[in-house]
Amino acid sequence: MKTDIQIAQEAKLANITEIAEYLDIDDKYLEQYGKYKAKIDIKLLTEMEGKKDGKLILVTAINPTPAGEGKTTVSVGLADALTLLGEKTVLALREPSLGPVFGVKGGACGGGYAQVLPMEDINLHFTGDLHAVTAANNLIAAMLDNHIQQGNELNVDIRKIVWKRCIDMNDRQLRNVIDGLGGKVNGVPREDGFDISVASEIMAVLCLSDSISELKSKLSKMIVAYDNEDNPVTAGDIGAVGAATVLLKDALKPNMVQTLVKTPAFIHGGPFANIAHGCNSIMATRMALKLGDYVVTEAGFGADLGAEKFMDIKCRMGGFAPDCVVVVATVRSLKLNGGLSKEELTKEDISALEKGFVNLKRHIDNIRDVFGRNLVVAVNRFPTDTDAELALIKKMCEDISVEAVVAEVFAKGGAGGKDLAKAVIDKTVLKKENLKFTYDLNMGIKEKIEAVARRIYRAENVNFTDKSLSEIDRLERLGYGNLPVCIAKTQYSFSDNPKLLGAPVGFSITVKSIKPSVGAGFIVALTGDIMTMPGLPKKPAAVNIDIDDNGNITGLF
Repeated sequence: MKTDIQIAQEAKLANITEIAEYLDIDDKYLEQYGKYKAKIDIKLLTEMEGKKDGKLILVTAINPTPAGEGKTTVSVGLADALTLLGEKTVLALREPSLGPVFGVKGGACGGGYAQVLPMEDINLHFTGDLHAVTAANNLIAAMLDNHIQQGNELNVDIRKIVWKRCIDMNDRQLRNVIDGLGGKVNGVPREDGFDISVASEIMAVLCLSDSISELKSKLSKMIVAYDNEDNPVTAGDIGAVGAATVLLKDALKPNMVQTLVKTPAFIHGGPFANIAHGCNSIMATRMALKLGDYVVTEAGFGADLGAEKFMDIKCRMGGFAPDCVVVVATVRSLKLNGGLSKEELTKEDISALEKGFVNLKRHIDNIRDVFGRNLVVAVNRFPTDTDAELALIKKMCEDISVEAVVAEVFAKGGAGGKDLAKAVIDKTVLKKENLKFTYDLNMGIKEKIEAVARRIYRAENVNFTDKSLSEIDRLERLGYGNLPVCIAKTQYSFSDNPKLLGAPVGFSITVKSIKPSVGAGFIVALTGDIMTMPGLPKKPAAVNIDIDDNGNITGLF
């Protein structure tokens, strides 16, 4: 069977101007990056103001496992299936981070015959958005340290600097560093560290802004440190906002590419869903909704992370709601949740499948009961799945009044997702209820965290360290208590313990620390062993990536 990159390299792409013409985008709004990529001027949104939105479809999944779920592949395949059914469809996804591409996860362009193209460009430097985020983040860090070096007029307490430098690569060596060594001329020595670029607050700010003025406003509010009297010092206070905005001005514009069947695709923004809100930009989603009759988007990791944040953060700020939610599951992953090892997943095991179904059911309950959304389960088929196993999943879903549809988009592309597309269309024409949220914004920070932990994860208790309680008190004293919360936890479990699979009960969540992302507009609660700078695995994906003299890349997936 052909690899993802072979399929991508053999595809015949349309010139990006043809994709723009299909969406009736005037050439004056198109900024081309070669033949197959373009940015869309944000002024287009102003022109389309008042135009009716299309239907919004959110693709989410069960908790990810080493067996793989293929959420992005299903998203691309569903969009292509809608296109093949004659619907004017737009795909809206996040940009990949170089760290995971060269680490363990690989690319983020789908797979098989359900891919966005040009895959190599998207997975590598693309249009430079992530580099712009990195540069803006590090400019602010440099200006903060320079302010301290040049007399520290703001009385910054160097023990309370919360702004880190970043790099778009998995590099555990940079998690904790000491910098400013070498004498007075080289700065003030202090403990420091790096985040991966997609964990930078600037990435979240970029994704939640829909104009230059809003971008500047959000950047100005970002807390970079506290002074000697424990008052916040912001990026605005150190005079970094104008220059950072200049670095981000092009990154704010959505990127447009295409799928294998030439469905238009906006790939824009890339915040992680276990340490940020995990959704593509509001700008790209809004633009897609004005241009298409159906918009397929996704949220990172399982529904307990990405989908919860999509509803409670992105929908709140964006003023929209999904008309239908697709929850992706696989036979293999459900059997893993049912107690099998990764090595046992290729064998039919009805008992393990029945036990593992509880994970899918809990996600279904959350989407339907907590958020009040219509949903369809997409069973992403793998070659080792048996008819009996697929039939059982459909039956178990039917027993709780949910439709489950087998999708074969990896092997067949959009043609393998037509049944799923028809089910989704059916769900989007039903009566649309108002979106319900997990918590009220007027609740305290601690109470909002507890609401997510109890209603979404089903935790019995939420434990707060003294450090996290002190940080909550400080943020509420400063007037930030009415912001939504963004809980950073393991993606592998409903709990903060990655080994608790299935649908655990009777467990406790421990909130270790609180991080202000007030520029982005939310408060981050860090649980378990979550880190904002990943490391590389024993055998990184990078060791298999190469290029020949003709420029042909291999090993990228």
